[in-house]
Amino acid sequence: MSADRATDPATEIFVAHRNLLFTVAYEMLGSAADAEDVLQETWLRWIEVDLGQVADRRAYLVRITTRQSLNRLRTMTRRKEAYVGPWLPEPLLTAPDVAQDVELAESVSMAVMLVLETLSPTERAVFVLREVFDVGYDEIAAAVDKSPAAVRQIAHRARRHVDARRPREVVSASESRAAVESFRRALDSGDLQGLLDVLAPEVVLVSDGGGIRHAAPRPITGARKVARFMIGGLAKNQLPLTLGPTVVNGNPALVVHLDGEIDGVMAVRVEDARITGLYYVRNPEKLTRVASQTPLTLH
Repeated sequence: MSADRATDPATEIFVAHRNLLFTVAYEMLGSAADAEDVLQETWLRWIEVDLGQVADRRAYLVRITTRQSLNRLRTMTRRKEAYVGPWLPEPLLTAPDVAQDVELAESVSMAVMLVLETLSPTERAVFVLREVFDVGYDEIAAAVDKSPAAVRQIAHRARRHVDARRPREVVSASESRAAVESFRRALDSGDLQGLLDVLAPEVVLVSDGGGIRHAAPRPITGARKVARFMIGGLAKNQLPLTLGPTVVNGNPALVVHLDGEIDGVMAVRVEDARITGLYYVRNPEKLTRVASQTPLTLH
């Protein structure tokens, strides 16, 4: 944005809704870098709008952001097909208020974000706008160029798809923190039994190195296989390694430092006090948002 627009009404309105627009774009794309590009494209279109003709400016901005996100999402689909190894969403260091908002924290959790990856671009847009941001069907229809009746059908289908794959129940932050801490202590000390105690029998580990850092080429399933993979990986390291608690995407997680540098982030999915999902992001291109907090909001 240019300095001469710093006091323009258009600028003030955009800035007031920026965090919301970023959250919409991020939930649709799973990438902060792409979400920022979408915001730039949204801004360029917004400054050409006649504000006098816009009755609901927030809704209008969300509509532009959604359309730009859909365009970007279709491009990203081709990029992901060429991606080396499993693809995970870009983790974000989030403020305490995100963790306190149960609905927001669940919607941006790594587990739910991965479920959203299984939807088509239009299904994802409809689900995010309706289920996360409570946007009306008529407004969603205008954003995705569908009829309200079609949007209702898409929303129903997407909701059923997500409900069948998302965690069965929302776990409290304290329960998640306890599981993460037990995992951290066991991993830090190389305690195989301690890991087996905190990992659910059906736990799945997904690691994302993007072809830049070493990562498992495919998901690893089963508590014993995951525990041995994690302990074996640490045993191979010759440099000082530390595991520190953090909050990523509104949920307790671990940040891994190797010789003082960030090596990766481990997000978790907890059910019934045990870890059922481990999401280990090591791709350095996806670790730019874990040093400072990213503001997210539903409003």
